[in-house]
Parts: sequence; structure tokens; C-alpha cells
Amino acid sequence: MKNRIVKKTTLVFISLLLLSSISFAKKISKLNASKLIDIAGEQRMLSQRIAKDYLYVGKNIATSKADKQLKESLNEFFKIHNELIMLITDSEIKNLLDFVTLSSNELKETANKDFTLDNAHLILDLTESMLEGNQYIVDSLKETHKIKESDILEKAAKQRMLSQRIAKYYIAYQSGIKDENTIKSMKNTVKEFSKNLKVLLNNKDNGSKIDKKLKKIDKLWKIVHKFYNNIKKGGLPLIVFNTTDNITKKMDEITKLYIQKDK
Repeated sequence: MKNRIVKKTTLVFISLLLLSSISFAKKISKLNASKLIDIAGEQRMLSQRIAKDYLYVGKNIATSKADKQLKESLNEFFKIHNELIMLITDSEIKNLLDFVTLSSNELKETANKDFTLDNAHLILDLTESMLEGNQYIVDSLKETHKIKESDILEKAAKQRMLSQRIAKYYIAYQSGIKDENTIKSMKNTVKEFSKNLKVLLNNKDNGSKIDKKLKKIDKLWKIVHKFYNNIKKGGLPLIVFNTTDNITKKMDEITKLYIQKDK
């Protein structure tokens, strides 16, 4: 009788241990997938920053800072890209990563060349392809790992890219790419950032730390978004460079805080 009780207790313990291990494994898997999605999302921002920096260097504005940031952004992009290649096993996503590899190699080669309008146009085209490719990777990872990212987290993460995109279009216009598409894209990007910021500010689950950081961005945004929209007049490239970098940094901090809350 005693042996039966011991065996039964042991079986129950083993079953609970197995269930606990499976649950823990799923949690780890989700965390790894969330990390993948975050770093793949960061690639969207880097694609826009690389184009922005190349154009600033070409215009001899904030040259030292932009050149340093360009080199760092290219290195970071390739470092993350290689991480994604190693960690992702899905064949469809790997195929797209191969395409991003080709585009990023051509981008790096062009970014090391002297500034010309032709090279500027090529870099804008390449970074748009890379942005689209990395967005597809993010969406595919969510689908593959069945992760339902909150709307709030998605908007916060996207703000990092949008702020760099704003600076990219501003300096592109000042560099001589004065077509209607540049103006339209700038205004649409500013509009999307404003819309996302409003949603984030109205989120009741932010907590004091996130709220404080968002209010600082909002205070700055209410002033600088007017400069961004006045793309035709120009004349404020240093202010645009510094304020968009400031916003990107703060939005990255906020995104990381949302990820911690979402675990």
C-alpha cells in the first residue's frame, strides 16, 4: 500500500515537472521570438538612419557626427542582420534575408562612394527596399511564432523608424531631391508619428516612467513638427538632425519599457 502511494506521488511529481518544463520552454521560446522581432524592427530604423547620414555627409552638414553615425549604423545593421540569419530557420524568411543581404551589400558599397545625386537616389531606393523587407520579416516572425504584439508596443517601436525617416526626407529635399514624392512622404510620416504619439499618450496602462518620457517627447514634438513640415523652406538641418536623434533615442527607451511590461 505504502509503495503504491509513493509511486503515485512520484508520478504526480514527474507530471507536474514535465508540465512546468513545457510551460517554461514555451515562455523561453516566446521571449526569444520577441527579441527577434525587436531586433528585426530595429533594422527598420537603421535603414532610414543610414540614408539620412549619407545625405548629411554629402551636404557637409553635421559632417563629423553624421559620418561617425553612418559607420556605426552600417556596422550595427550588418551585425543584427547576421544574427537574424543565424537564428531564423523559416525558409521563406531566410529567402527574404538573402534579398536584404544583396541590397545591404550594395548599400554599403554606395555609401562609401563620394556624394552624387545619382548615388543619393540609389541609396534612397535601396533603403526603401530594406525597410519593406525588414517589415515583412517582422510580420512573418509574428505569424510564425503566433505572437500577438500589442498595438501600443507596435506603435512605439515604429516611432523609432519614423523619426529617422523624417530627417531623411528633410535632408533629401535640401540635397536637391525636390520632387513631390519627397514632400508627400515627409508630410505623411509626420502625420503618422503625430497619430501614434497621441495613441501612446492616451494609453492608460503606461505607468509613470513611460508617461514621463512620452510627455517630454510631446513637449518637443509640438515645437519641432512645424519645422519638419516646412520642408520647402528648409534652413534648419542641424535642428532636424539633433531633434530626430533625440526622439529616436527616447522612443527606443520607451519601446524597451513596453517590452518589459508585455512579458
